[in-house]
Amino acid sequence: MGYLRRMTEKIIILDFGSQYTQLIARAVREANVYCEIIPYHQPFSLNDGIKGVIFSGSPFSVNDENAPMVPIAQYNEQLPVLGICYGAQLTAKSFGGIVNKSNKREYGRAALLLQKNDALFESVPQQSQVWMSHSDSIQHLPQHFEILATTESIPVAAFKQHNSTHKDLYGLQFHPEVYHSTEGRNIIKNFLVNICGCSQNWTPANFIHETVAALKEKIGGKKVIMALSGGVDSTVAATLISKAIGPNLYCLFVDNGVLRKKEYEQVLETYRLLQLNVKGIDAKEHFYTKLAGKTDPEEKRKIIGNTFIEIFDREAKQMNDISMLGQGTIYPDVIESVSVHGPSQTIKSHHNVGGLPDYMKLSLVEPLRFLFKDEVRKVGIELGIPSELISRHPFPGPGLAIRILGEVTEEKVQLLQEADAIFIDALRTANLYHSIWQAGAILLPIKSVGVMGDERTYEFTIALRAVTSLDGMTADWAHLPYEFLANVSNAIINQVKGINRVVYDISSKPPATIEWE
Repeated sequence: MGYLRRMTEKIIILDFGSQYTQLIARAVREANVYCEIIPYHQPFSLNDGIKGVIFSGSPFSVNDENAPMVPIAQYNEQLPVLGICYGAQLTAKSFGGIVNKSNKREYGRAALLLQKNDALFESVPQQSQVWMSHSDSIQHLPQHFEILATTESIPVAAFKQHNSTHKDLYGLQFHPEVYHSTEGRNIIKNFLVNICGCSQNWTPANFIHETVAALKEKIGGKKVIMALSGGVDSTVAATLISKAIGPNLYCLFVDNGVLRKKEYEQVLETYRLLQLNVKGIDAKEHFYTKLAGKTDPEEKRKIIGNTFIEIFDREAKQMNDISMLGQGTIYPDVIESVSVHGPSQTIKSHHNVGGLPDYMKLSLVEPLRFLFKDEVRKVGIELGIPSELISRHPFPGPGLAIRILGEVTEEKVQLLQEADAIFIDALRTANLYHSIWQAGAILLPIKSVGVMGDERTYEFTIALRAVTSLDGMTADWAHLPYEFLANVSNAIINQVKGINRVVYDISSKPPATIEWE
């Protein structure tokens, strides 16, 4: 559903396959301007409230035989254009400039030297640090183009076209969207405000107002069913839908037996405070029976997904006239499901549902499908959802089942729940929780000898995992204080009978993953 297409203004980012494209979008959104990423080959209407177009970088060279191409002049007749890296090189070449291989590949920090005053560089110092990542360089600009900035290594680091019959056209050889370009956010904001005339009205409150109105219009008097996970995405999505249609939203929250300690009760209470029409289903024993004897990680994941669908289907059949399915899909899920190099062949399934049977013909309601994770949190805060839920660490869909290596049993779940709760509570008490992207305990399938008092023990081992990250795609192990880890270890061993050894995982991603299974 195109809720945000109601917005009066937006920026289009044409994606040529750059690893930084999402960062461009995040920079635009941080300037309170709405934007959408679309593959370079996907057509779009130039009159659909669009204020400007940004071309991303690319792993291609503009001189490659199959280099991605777009009709830049056609866009620029109606809209301001900003080309970044490959986008800048493509712009220069399209208008008759020369782009060749650099003598050496320029990668990393460089000093940008402004040569002319321009609205794009308003409030930007004459010299600033930028981030380069390219093997081609613009050797000669086309006629009617001028250099705005250089670096020590390249003669054309930023340029502009002079053409009174077209809108403004700019190119940047560097990447303003990355953190290492110290004035990058300012440059992007200048393009949005000074060049495109954006009003910067993209705010959580504005999003809520527009989305609720669009949901009312789209859903009307129909009924929507939605599975909740207790996580941020599904909770925020359900709250928005509930604001639009009230009790016509039917929510299900299933206790699959592998949630965190007391999570089922706590989350249900939060949902009631939010006045969501939610039904809690205690299915622990059913899941434990299905998981009995299973040790393969993928098999455990499939069992949990399929068992959930079985329960969801059973509950849905008991309801009358359900025609729509609510989901907490967010923008990275949408972007990842679309190939820059051709039409998408597969769509990423939602982590709560995991793919519904073909016979369940339900229309999707996805109010968050154009939001990034941090934007979902901001909307959640604006909606009044408790900060304890909004700020929670990510938690895997299969829950503790993939943090119990080997067979999942109720006894092992209880051991892990207790150890995990001690670890997470300690992080909160020490004011470390919010500096961590994700943390949790893992129950290892090995026992070791220990000594407690005058008795020898033979009990399980717990591994603690805590990582820092910006987006979960890469992660570094969190350098927690030794004294903190010692205290957590002592607390777990002393308070959780059945565990006599605690270790700390110091692996980064890559090569390791955040979860162990």
